[in-house]
Amino acid sequence: MAKKYIASANIDEVTIGDGLFGRVSRLVKEQVLPYQWDILTDTAKDAVPDHSIENFSVAEGNDEGYPSHCLANFKIAAGDEQGDFYGMVFQDSDLAKWLEAVSYRLMSDPDAELEKTVDDIISLIGRAQQADGYLNTYFTIREPENRFTNLCECHEMYCAGHMMEAAAAYYKATGKDSLLKIMCRMADLIDANFGPEENKRHGYPGHEEIELALVKMYQATGELKYLNLAKYFIDERGKKPYYFDIEFEQRGRASHFSYLYPPYGMYSNGPKYAQYHLPIREQKTFEGHSVRCMYMASGAVDVARLTGDEELLDACRGLYENMVQRRMYLTGGIGSTPKAEMFTSDYDLPNDMVYGETCASVGMMFFMKRLLEVEQKGDYADTMERALLNTCLAGMSLDGKSFFYVNPLEVDPVVSRENPDRAHVLPVRPAWFGCACCPPNLSRMITSLPEYIYTICDNDIYVNLYMENQATLKLKDQEVKLDTRTAYPHEGTVQFTVQTAGDYGICLRIPAWSSKDWTVRVNHVDVKGSVQDGYLHLDRRWKSGDVIMLTLDFTPRRVYANPRVSKDVGKVAIQRGPLVYCLEGVDNGEGLQRIYLPKEAELKTKYQPEKLGGIYEVRAPGLRLMDMEDETALYASDVEWNYQTTELTFIPYYTWANRGENEMTVWVHERNM
Repeated sequence: MAKKYIASANIDEVTIGDGLFGRVSRLVKEQVLPYQWDILTDTAKDAVPDHSIENFSVAEGNDEGYPSHCLANFKIAAGDEQGDFYGMVFQDSDLAKWLEAVSYRLMSDPDAELEKTVDDIISLIGRAQQADGYLNTYFTIREPENRFTNLCECHEMYCAGHMMEAAAAYYKATGKDSLLKIMCRMADLIDANFGPEENKRHGYPGHEEIELALVKMYQATGELKYLNLAKYFIDERGKKPYYFDIEFEQRGRASHFSYLYPPYGMYSNGPKYAQYHLPIREQKTFEGHSVRCMYMASGAVDVARLTGDEELLDACRGLYENMVQRRMYLTGGIGSTPKAEMFTSDYDLPNDMVYGETCASVGMMFFMKRLLEVEQKGDYADTMERALLNTCLAGMSLDGKSFFYVNPLEVDPVVSRENPDRAHVLPVRPAWFGCACCPPNLSRMITSLPEYIYTICDNDIYVNLYMENQATLKLKDQEVKLDTRTAYPHEGTVQFTVQTAGDYGICLRIPAWSSKDWTVRVNHVDVKGSVQDGYLHLDRRWKSGDVIMLTLDFTPRRVYANPRVSKDVGKVAIQRGPLVYCLEGVDNGEGLQRIYLPKEAELKTKYQPEKLGGIYEVRAPGLRLMDMEDETALYASDVEWNYQTTELTFIPYYTWANRGENEMTVWVHERNM
């Protein structure tokens, strides 16, 4: 692994401007984070959790109508209040992710009052911590005698990892180390209990997360033991005898989640579910729970980068390639089945049964960001953009008041209501969830978005994502200011104004969807050059005021799936620039399964400034299959089908489900006129 200066931009170095991402960033900072705080403190009484996706309510105590009770759990654990634990066994992580998101907000927008709120929360967390450093409200309140006895199911290290990420972020944002010290004590306790030594447990977390968090703790403190512990968890996973088999017998086969995954809870799902079926270096495909896979891979890339482990990095590359070539939806969603939120098999990508959890696509962005910090390949940024602009943005309503856990590519509201196998596929976003991992996960990703836009490699600036921003970037040998203006992702022109003279490179990503038709001009002069690994390299002596104009092909285009994806055979999808489009019933009427897009139909765009926050529609003449002559017949022979012409209106996928309950589909039948 070549030694280079490689880093993502810091949050306080990049200010996102106007446009879609400016709106979304402001929405999260000004409305979503305060709303989620009301949830965490149980003051948003109208935000009744939705339990239809996972039936968590009775067994987990979520039957009283509280949105979260998360902060109250810490007060009870601290002895500040009386009561019982309420919520998921990993409820602590919701507060941790919110704290992390707030820390990123403070990096870009200092706020003394908000910082005081965080300081008070940290004081509460400190009071809830046990004398030996242990921190977990569920076990402190409910099962203090069972700490570290059910790593397979009970998420102790997962919760610890999220709080470690919050601690590192808050330290970076404010310089205050109170939460960092709290989490160092927890990390030290875990290190004292787990590792390769004979007197320690040879275990690892059931839900990966702490691996990447320990890397952040190492970077914040310089303590090498945290990096070594992350490496241990990565290396130990998948070794035989399986730790979870040993643990299962030691606790008398008791299970926390037996009501959800009978008879033995998450252990019943088998080794693939939690990625311990093989050592990571031997894994060729992502298996099991899709979010865990992304966190595992993110931690593995971190460890590989910092330790120079090329074998581990190669394994991550192979897992990535299989995912994007055979197991990822057009929208950047992953996880094909609601059964344990898992990957299934190559090319198994059902549209109406998909899980496509928002957290999984957020996790994919974590994975891609880390790969880009190892090697600058446009394919990673293309995948990151696909996940961000489609599944991630679709995970939140345009007003920031409701959220999707599941992100389908086809929805019929009647079927979702009546068919229990489709109950997870919701036609509208709930205000909250009994298992609420996705909304705060989305918040922390969006508030940290400046880190994803640029990667610095020595004295080259790689532009991974296009959005309006003003940046002051620290290169190896100098500091560079860059101003970006664009209406991307709705329009394909991106203008960069160089504000710092000097010798350095600016590397523009040329997305795969525009690789055959793009132009770059510098000071109104066309620039010719070859694209290397998805980036056009502009190396020159820049003058302050130089203007780069990138124009990408935003012509709407038809996209087809590999015929091995059986559910999409004979169907077509529409993509314009990086945005996947869909049909929604409110624009196209009921019965979207009857719609056909003629192969020769012209695709036209129309800007609608007042619709769905301002979008470009894609319109085309289409056909609607009419009823059979005998409308009462369920089956018939020798039918002569009739079609009615209709005007089709496609909207960006991320905007669907913002106008009430609707049918929706991404993939549409195709035929000749």
